[in-house]
Amino acid sequence: MRIEQLEYIAAVTRLGSLRRAAEELRLSQPALSETVRNLERELGVDLLERKRSGARMSAEGRELLPHIIDVLDAVDRLRGAAGEQHRISRMVRVGTVNAATVPLLIPSVQAFRAAHPMTQVEVVGAQQTEIHRALLEGGFDLGLVNHLDGDDLPADFDSTELLRGRPVLCLRPDSPLASLPAVTVDDVLNGPEPVIAMRSGYVMHRYAHRLLRGRTPDFSFSTDGAEMGKLMVAEGLGATLLPDFSVVGDPLERSGAIVYRPISDDATEVLLMLQRRRAESVPRAAQDLYEVFVRRARELGYTPS
Repeated sequence: MRIEQLEYIAAVTRLGSLRRAAEELRLSQPALSETVRNLERELGVDLLERKRSGARMSAEGRELLPHIIDVLDAVDRLRGAAGEQHRISRMVRVGTVNAATVPLLIPSVQAFRAAHPMTQVEVVGAQQTEIHRALLEGGFDLGLVNHLDGDDLPADFDSTELLRGRPVLCLRPDSPLASLPAVTVDDVLNGPEPVIAMRSGYVMHRYAHRLLRGRTPDFSFSTDGAEMGKLMVAEGLGATLLPDFSVVGDPLERSGAIVYRPISDDATEVLLMLQRRRAESVPRAAQDLYEVFVRRARELGYTPS
């Protein structure tokens, strides 16, 4: 068994494709496939499920993944001790639904980078279900996801509540609704601009349907995540429902391109959760970034629970 075989498996798991892993590793796809096959024959298990849509960890592979990560982390520590600074730590990968990007995510990554200048951080926008799947399969180390207060938390993850906020309507300052201190459900339904909805799979999509109780506004657009939603609002395409912590302090909000108004008679709370797969051994760099997120939440005046 060779270390690069384990690194190749980790790359295929992260990228979900033998082809993309071969491109990143600068190998031919047949050479990569044969290397993985050799490791599978040596271990006596099929580590990957190969389909036309890509490659993903098999059930047996997922059971072995913590041990593979342990070995790679041990190799990283050995190389670091030997003075190979570029191998001090593996890349830390964070999946996010693009919530609280400005107040939490960016400052946390900046602080982590200052303390770990040789460690790469990869931030990937995805839906909650995609983040959970990647956490289980080892594609992400950490996940930032929204939950509505009262939702059941998945048992497969350690979950830490970082922020708690309220849904708001994000709109342009020249909207007639911006002159109101708060907006009602009828304002959302019958307002002067269409609603920009989050696609199915996002918590705010579920919240909108719960808030409107099955009534149908003029959903002219749907999009992925808060960042694109805010840009569409700033360009005058409509208004969108977002957690307040995804709007307050955003550059578009600070510049006056967007504003927000609370929803009257709605006590819903949105929780931003930091999640990771339950494991006996956690890579040191991932643990350090986890702690940076928690410290940043405290700096914002919130006590994580």
